[in-house]
Amino acid sequence: MSTPYLHVRPGHPDFLDLDWDAPINDWEGPRLVDLPTGVHRHPVRFLAYEEGLYAIKELPLRLALHEFEMLRTLATRVRNVVKAVAVAERRWLNPHTEGAGVVMTEYVQFAFSYRELITGGGFGARRNQMLDAFAGLLVELHLAGCFWGDCSLSNVLYRYDAATIEAVMIDGETVRLYDVLTDGQRIEDIDIMILNVAGGMADIAASQGVDLDEADLSLGEDIAARYYGLWDELNDQIEVGPDERYRIRERVERLNDLGFEVDDFELVPTGDGGSLLRMQVAVGGRNYHASRLRELTRIEASENQARQILSDLQYYEATHPAKSATGKAVAAIQWRVEVFEPILARIAETMGPDDDPVQGYANFLHYRFALAAAQGRDIPTQEAFEAWLESDLPGYPLEGEGSVV
Repeated sequence: MSTPYLHVRPGHPDFLDLDWDAPINDWEGPRLVDLPTGVHRHPVRFLAYEEGLYAIKELPLRLALHEFEMLRTLATRVRNVVKAVAVAERRWLNPHTEGAGVVMTEYVQFAFSYRELITGGGFGARRNQMLDAFAGLLVELHLAGCFWGDCSLSNVLYRYDAATIEAVMIDGETVRLYDVLTDGQRIEDIDIMILNVAGGMADIAASQGVDLDEADLSLGEDIAARYYGLWDELNDQIEVGPDERYRIRERVERLNDLGFEVDDFELVPTGDGGSLLRMQVAVGGRNYHASRLRELTRIEASENQARQILSDLQYYEATHPAKSATGKAVAAIQWRVEVFEPILARIAETMGPDDDPVQGYANFLHYRFALAAAQGRDIPTQEAFEAWLESDLPGYPLEGEGSVV
């Protein structure tokens, strides 16, 4: 049996037990897992190891090496990108042959493809969430100097993130990385996205027997509009007068509320001889609350899940002043041991194996807030949790729906 040249990152299997002489579509055996996937131009299969689930994709060698390197580098700049763990070179094949290169990536846990959001020819009640997630991902990538070159519905996966959806990039074949993108590069990338998304929606309509006139062909343009709105807000410059230093804090807090880290900011004299300063902000990744939660508790969560969970920690601190007096770090540990971990364990026992227990915890927090508002009183955590279980674990309402209680 032939053995490929393998480059594998630590903490993952060596993949040497696979049938490298055969194309992956011909592979058989217990490691293969049947999981849903979108439409891809290259063969994709899924493998199960003790270390976890992996997606494996065949490409020509040059594309495989390029994608592996781009995904590895991009993961150091952006949180919501699939993790590349290995690349294999079948050096006995023509390097231009499909399958001469093979890229292995971590399976994106608790994620789903765009097809699972489709109702009829469009995205139904999740449309606005999907648009915001897609636009936010593109903004993050462009801030990180990433020109995607082939942004499409099939190259993105989605995960529920508290009341929202987050998007994850899963394909990096056409990616090019720069220190900073020009406006022309960003516009070109958005134009490619609009065309690809319109084509994807037309394909969906055709597959579902929906008339093309009724297809959601403006989806890409809607994503672009939200992208430009968010980009403008992140790059907006404000002028600060001598008695308006509070506006500096407001600007930073606004960006944090949007989920973005503020790397630093500059206060530049306007040059008119007065005392006005122009505030210029350098924006980092969209993981402000996730980073804060990880720093305090070592809990890994998506950005909006983390925002919700941090509010629960604040509630705990407010209702346990004696424990909070020991310091925020100690109170965070006590909250995790006394509240978060026991409830998370019960949620994991109750939910299905394909459901995200951290999202379940965010659902519970939303339910507790709604229940307290409905009853006009604080609801103790345990009482609210039992009521949530009895109500069949309701999540966040969809657009147009009423309260969950």
